[in-house]
Amino acid sequence: MRAIRNRFLVIIGLLAMCIWSLVPKEGPDGQKIPAINLGLDLQGGMHLAVEIDDPDGTLTDEARADAIERTLTTVRNRIDEFGVREPTIQRVGDDRIIVELAGIDDPERAKAIVERTAFLQFMIVREDDNVRDALPRLDRAIVQAIGAENLPAAAVEEVPAPALTQLLGEAGTDTLGAVEGDSTAADEIPQDAGEQAAPDSGLVPEDAPSQEPSLRPLTGLLLESGRPGVFLVAEENVPTVTRYIELPAFKTALPRNTTLAWGVTPQSTSGAAYRELYVLEAEPLVTGEYLADAGPATRDPQFNQPIVPFEMTRQGARIFERGTGRNVGRLMAIVLDGRVQSAPVIRQTLSRRAQIELGAGSAFQEAQDLALVLRAGALPQPIRIVEERTIGPSLGADSIRRGRNAFLIGLAGVVLMMVWYYRIAGLMAVIALGVYVVLVLGGLAGLGATLTLPGIAGLILSVGMAVDANVLIFERIREELDGGKTARTAVDQGFQHATSAIVDANITTLITAAILYQFGTGPVRGFAVTLSIGIIASFFTALFVTKTLFLFYLERRGPTEELNI
Repeated sequence: MRAIRNRFLVIIGLLAMCIWSLVPKEGPDGQKIPAINLGLDLQGGMHLAVEIDDPDGTLTDEARADAIERTLTTVRNRIDEFGVREPTIQRVGDDRIIVELAGIDDPERAKAIVERTAFLQFMIVREDDNVRDALPRLDRAIVQAIGAENLPAAAVEEVPAPALTQLLGEAGTDTLGAVEGDSTAADEIPQDAGEQAAPDSGLVPEDAPSQEPSLRPLTGLLLESGRPGVFLVAEENVPTVTRYIELPAFKTALPRNTTLAWGVTPQSTSGAAYRELYVLEAEPLVTGEYLADAGPATRDPQFNQPIVPFEMTRQGARIFERGTGRNVGRLMAIVLDGRVQSAPVIRQTLSRRAQIELGAGSAFQEAQDLALVLRAGALPQPIRIVEERTIGPSLGADSIRRGRNAFLIGLAGVVLMMVWYYRIAGLMAVIALGVYVVLVLGGLAGLGATLTLPGIAGLILSVGMAVDANVLIFERIREELDGGKTARTAVDQGFQHATSAIVDANITTLITAAILYQFGTGPVRGFAVTLSIGIIASFFTALFVTKTLFLFYLERRGPTEELNI
């Protein structure tokens, strides 16, 4: 009885641990956290498959492998910052990464965070006459590249070409943002920008001298901004201008060390929307490579616009200090993924700490996401999403209901068959099966495993394996009883002879589950985890729990009592 009591203490202790792990916990913000994590197919969410974007095939195999590994780390850091519980982020094959985010409320936001390159640059806005002199040459390059017949109607219309000095106007002093604590900013476009010139007027003042007719596909769509090196383009004309500046001939005609970049958001004035087009020095002062950290997003107390503070590394701070010191009084564009976030005036030499201002029209969540991706780091190479699936919570709830029904029906059928066929021994097997279910669910909760729809299938399959082990034991006990052995001897011999077959079956299945986990993805891994836990639990309940029940039964009935099985 002492040995039996010790056995029961072990069983009760394991059950207590499993039941405790199944109690829902309370999260940091007071919400209840389910004991068992549900997978993408059970609670809904998003599945993404991404690959390195290399359309020209310029990456070597070694460079591609390195880019995949670094991308995997960066994406994992971003998702961890985003706060998704139990995400699945893993490499599949040589050039693909699988991202599965279960229970996510905003798939589009998560998708934007995953695929954002987050390449940060600080670039000086050009103010010299080379840009002015290049405008006619750029117009001619566009006409030669796409042909006059393919130009918009506004460009084909023959009107006097504007004087370049009138086009660019005088250098302005407006800023989009301030850096290093300087909050002097003016996010609005000058109210007279639309009155100074309109796209259909060619930016020509009434008293301008008559000139030879010319085609002006680019110049005719540009407006003054009041700031040197910054143009305005009506929002409806942005796709056309974007098409122009992406032409190879256009890039060749640009002055040396010059590049163009759009502002990140349109600006509104006089009921119309305009996009800023910046003329930048191609060589950045410093890049996000030297970014040490980005603080949480806050709001500027004066203008109520979202800002993201950041800090440079020591080496980056030295480079930043030299670059800003040479360009005090000029505009510095803060460029993220090729878009200008803001272009403040450099008021003083800057060093280690500064901030990115997103403008009053930007959402605070956008600033939070920007801070998130900056902290996680930039992707080493742009990525493209090759597969995307979104699963709604209603589909997951239906899967849970169907899976639960299948499990209960299967369990009920097993219980009825075992009790009908093996009588008292079958009842013992049913009790052991109840212990098995608690152990499996507690094991899933304790290990933090994720239960998926295939995982439910693995759970049901392992129930069958648990019963199968009991069937092997009971049949061997029957053989021993038919051979004239006493009940206690038959039980001991039955367990002893069946153990080798049970161990062999469970180990081979466990090896299979390990292979599935190693090489599988998402749902396949969920099936492998649940099956593995089920195999271990079924092995324990069959050889330990069931035998304990047999020993207790025989001890209570007496050693000479016959065993009806």
